Amino acid sequence: MRYEDRIKMFKQIFAPTPGEKVLFLADNPHEGKKETDKFKERLEMVQDWYNTFKELGAKEGFTVDMLKYESTGRHNAPLPEVVADAVKKSNLVIAMTEFSPTSTILPISNAEGTITRCASMPGVERSMEETAMSADYAEVNKYARNLERMLDNAIGADISFSTGDKLYLDLRYRNAMHEAGDCTKVGKFINFPSGEALKPPYEATSDEIVEKGESKTEGTWPVYDGNNLMIYKVKNNKITEIIGDGKKADEMRNFFKENDTRRNIAELGIGCNPKAVIMGKILEDEKVGLHIAYGTSAHLGGKVKSDVHLDIVHAKGCPVEGTTLTLINSDGSKTELIRDAVLRYELVK
Repeated sequence: MRYEDRIKMFKQIFAPTPGEKVLFLADNPHEGKKETDKFKERLEMVQDWYNTFKELGAKEGFTVDMLKYESTGRHNAPLPEVVADAVKKSNLVIAMTEFSPTSTILPISNAEGTITRCASMPGVERSMEETAMSADYAEVNKYARNLERMLDNAIGADISFSTGDKLYLDLRYRNAMHEAGDCTKVGKFINFPSGEALKPPYEATSDEIVEKGESKTEGTWPVYDGNNLMIYKVKNNKITEIIGDGKKADEMRNFFKENDTRRNIAELGIGCNPKAVIMGKILEDEKVGLHIAYGTSAHLGGKVKSDVHLDIVHAKGCPVEGTTLTLINSDGSKTELIRDAVLRYELVK
């Protein structure tokens, strides 16, 4: 991306103003993990963005700092207290980290009296400047808002996968949200590159199950680990069993046994950035189309708090595609939103 285009993007997406404090976050490899080429490339990108922001700040009257910390080793694990404190004291936080800090920073952005807005960019790569970051974000915003309205009106979603598996997600009693590249206002929290709408499924937690009944989320969720296919059996919005052989399947069985909240189906997400491509990085892959997450949902308006939130992407070009997704609307009608693993953009224009 040319320098001039980067400046234009910074002003459009982040809009720093005179007197503000801008904070860049970057994580170094955690203990026992070597600094890979990807880690080095990302840290170089962070430095480039930081330098450009420093130049812009010198001209326009805002300050820019950087804080590096040892990586948490897992997406949405709690951040060190010193990092959280620095975030609370900053107006604009740009987190160009390896692992997502959402579970810590989003509540800070949402807190009453906050001064903070944040863009989270876990696993960001320089190539994204030429793909999803280069999108027309006015167009992306239109798609995301329309998708949000459709998800809000839906009480369920039927999903069919390329493996033949089927999963029903119960979308009652929850609100949808969208995220479309606007980090200009206090309290905003975005992933960048951006472009999606999402909704947490109904979890039927102890404080609502008596009144509203059990969750209807049920089916089989196929997950590919890079070598083998695993099938997550789902009932009552929880992963109840893992079907599969090999080391990874055993690891995941132990992973879910360690903390029952990790079993929660936390998110139905639909990416809507036409410039996004499948590259093996969740940050951009999820903006292509269908993704489903397990773990914590509280930061998205759900009821479950966990120590992890991990998205599995099923867009066109992924090892397991979500070939169709049909919304069941509140009036009983149905809308086939995804066909042949691709979002039907004509429905959200």
